[in-house]
Amino acid sequence: MPDYSIEIVESAPFAQNGYILRREGFSTALVVDPGFETTPILEYLEREKLTPAIILNTHGHVDHIAGNATMKQAFPDVPLVIGRGDESMLSNPDLNLSTPFGLPVTSPPADRTVEDGDRIQAAGFSFLVREIPGHSPGSVVYIAEGISPSIVLGGDVLFAGSVGRADFPGGDFALLKSGIRSKLFNLPEDTLVYPGHGPATTIGAERRSNPFVGEQAGLFFA
Repeated sequence: MPDYSIEIVESAPFAQNGYILRREGFSTALVVDPGFETTPILEYLEREKLTPAIILNTHGHVDHIAGNATMKQAFPDVPLVIGRGDESMLSNPDLNLSTPFGLPVTSPPADRTVEDGDRIQAAGFSFLVREIPGHSPGSVVYIAEGISPSIVLGGDVLFAGSVGRADFPGGDFALLKSGIRSKLFNLPEDTLVYPGHGPATTIGAERRSNPFVGEQAGLFFA
């Protein structure tokens, strides 16, 4: 049995997945992509007597950063982390795509930005950061180290049977496809992917059958 647990908090109106990760023996937790609905996150933390150790953003689109302000208000000393390429989206409602929906949203600034190859250690977890742009200019995924099976906090990069949209400003499907194939599909097949929308999946399932980037889409390795 794994010595960690993952709580999924789905937020309307985009059915966006936020996550709370905790490990046995720790009174701290990771909060990942807090969305519009932060009350369930705060209630879970209070009920379980947990304090966030870090707030991780996978990218800067509004549905994944909308809860940053509330979380920082409740826990001002907890560091907020995002990929360096999406840092500017936190404070710019045009870039984070909230303006087109008529509800401009801004986030507190990042306390730390990360780039490809960085590592994050918090609440008993260790994550390798991989930049996979294409859905947004600075999308990152967080790959757990020292856990079996491993897990990927994937944001809107790779979904069960799909991939992130590449038609938003700064999107690039070629970059997205290349990043998935070179930085995710080389992980063990049983690696669990927790995406920004929809159900969890595995690297093996997506490598074999994802219609956009998997073997059926013409995936070849030298």
